Amino acid sequence: MMKKLHVFLAGILVVGTLVGCGRPDGDVAGAPPEAQAPGEVTWLTDLPTAKAQAAESSKMVLINFTGSDWCPPCIMLKRQVFSHPEFAEYAERNLVLVEIDFPRGKAQPRELVVANAQLQAEFAIDGYPTIVVLDAAGKMLGQLGYMSGGPARFIGELEKLRAM
Repeated sequence: MMKKLHVFLAGILVVGTLVGCGRPDGDVAGAPPEAQAPGEVTWLTDLPTAKAQAAESSKMVLINFTGSDWCPPCIMLKRQVFSHPEFAEYAERNLVLVEIDFPRGKAQPRELVVANAQLQAEFAIDGYPTIVVLDAAGKMLGQLGYMSGGPARFIGELEKLRAM
């Protein structure tokens, strides 16, 4: 019985390592931002801070409503778009990124859970992933979801919203 328990626990550790147990922004806790791998982007979790940054820098705000640890399309969007250097370069020039996460297996501070639920209601989010795009003044430009085609297609859709 103990041997089965040890094998089970070892399997959980291996799966956790393969899936990635870092922070939602992809950074390793405690690592300085310059230690991020190429293609990594920084995700904020506070929309008012993101709006202020966007206004200062004349960038759009991309809000990613996600179920980061259980939603297959959310995980695919992160792997196929958000983790690519092409998206990171575009984001650096044009976006302030916000992740509003609704995980099932990760603990979050109570304040963040409450704030995320309020934003979900404010933007009438009923499915994941939902990407809300705001202009630098905070006006909603549109919504996107998961789409195949990688970063080039996703960036193309963002550019269409910016042109509106």
